[in-house]
Amino acid sequence: MLRVRSNKTILGVGSNATISGCGLNINGDRNVIIRNINFRGWDDDAINVQESATNVWIDHNSFTDGYDGAVDVKRASDFVTISWNRVYGHDKSMLLGHSDDNASQDNGHLRVSYHHNWFDGSNQRHPRVRFGNPVHVYNNYYNNIGGYGVASTEGAGVLVEGNYFENTDDPYHLGEGDSGPGSLVARNNHFVNSGSGQTGGSVAGIPYSYQLDTASNVKSIVTSGAGTGRIGL
Repeated sequence: MLRVRSNKTILGVGSNATISGCGLNINGDRNVIIRNINFRGWDDDAINVQESATNVWIDHNSFTDGYDGAVDVKRASDFVTISWNRVYGHDKSMLLGHSDDNASQDNGHLRVSYHHNWFDGSNQRHPRVRFGNPVHVYNNYYNNIGGYGVASTEGAGVLVEGNYFENTDDPYHLGEGDSGPGSLVARNNHFVNSGSGQTGGSVAGIPYSYQLDTASNVKSIVTSGAGTGRIGL
């Protein structure tokens, strides 16, 4: 894992900028941007955000064929946005909160937004959430998900809003594995050949203004804009 310090932007040029066989570690730092990079074959995490890292933006990257998480956020990190990324050919996509026994550090933190990401035939953790509230999952495209889409666990509060689920039997649910349930509110989602999902409880208010795309349009919006090579420099 390569350490990324505070006040840094890592920006790939064109569509072929690649980090292969390793990943980036944002450990207690702040004001970090990672954009337009292909990650593949990592042997730990592709991007690890931890130890109270704050103000992090992970945008327009592509992730495939790695060992563990594509983007994991944990250990009281806060105010993270994960947007316009594509995950394909991979198992464990995005973990939020690493352990059921870390409530004392994580409660009141792990506030993350996931929007306009393309989960393309990936398997699980889109995201899998512990403790964070609110966590905002909106305008993402889920296609051919092998396991599940979103899991809210360990008292988390997750708003799943305006997403497009296609060929996804289990779009979202409460609890996962040995982790107890959190809360999950779902609204304005679009389903094609998919299950209806499981909801329950309430979620803290979203602390910012945003414009929600119509869920039925999200597939075309996201597939034409997510991943590397889609932004100008």
